[in-house]
Amino acid sequence: MKNVKLKSPKQSPKLNAATAGRARGRQRGAYSAAEVVEIFRRFSVQRPEPRGELEHVNPFTLVVAVALSAQATDAGVNKATRALFAVADTPQRMLALGEEKLRDYIKTIGLYRNKAKNVIALSEKLITDFGGEVPRTREELMTLPGVGRKTANVVLSMAFGKPTIAVDTHIFRIANRILLAPGRTPDEVEAHLLSVIPEDYLYHAHHWLILHGRYVCKARRPECERCVIADLCKSPEKSSDIPAPLVELPPQVVPVAG
Repeated sequence: MKNVKLKSPKQSPKLNAATAGRARGRQRGAYSAAEVVEIFRRFSVQRPEPRGELEHVNPFTLVVAVALSAQATDAGVNKATRALFAVADTPQRMLALGEEKLRDYIKTIGLYRNKAKNVIALSEKLITDFGGEVPRTREELMTLPGVGRKTANVVLSMAFGKPTIAVDTHIFRIANRILLAPGRTPDEVEAHLLSVIPEDYLYHAHHWLILHGRYVCKARRPECERCVIADLCKSPEKSSDIPAPLVELPPQVVPVAG
């Protein structure tokens, strides 16, 4: 089973004057607009096309996979859903499968009983309220059982190519640690990030930040010696001002669970 590959916007190495002007007008953090542009330019060189780890074949299976990923690993969700999506890849087929049989497919995933109830309920709601189609707005997505703001943002980005920021634990920590977009809650961090990240880089921004937090700016000890933005970073925790060499890295999938 393969992820649905969306054609993402090209990342410009330099912002045009109008976009740079908008970035300057939105800037409210510890960095200048030029510094934010440079941070994301370097991330785009490191990882030109980051992709999500959750396997899905259409927007509906993505909604289900993301909902199942709460308090579970993406790898564990993929293992369970490969067989599930082979027989139930639409709301109608999921509803026909039924809650009891669905539980058998996902019983290796944490909280599977409650998640099975939600998946059946959201399938029913998609049929009755949305004609069996996954809605394309955050507000409508959040009316589905088991779908919160983070899940809605992931679906909007991965299924429909909309530039959103799904604030997970990595992004919340990074945004506060490096003072890019400080906030007391995920919603505050999301709003702050959307206000400072240049539009040309917004599509992949949450993937870049997750990967940076998972592999470099780690929770216990940031590995500043491996950081390509060490010279720009304003974190009081940083241990180096020398940026790591800026080279393209091997492809790495982006975890949704976090």
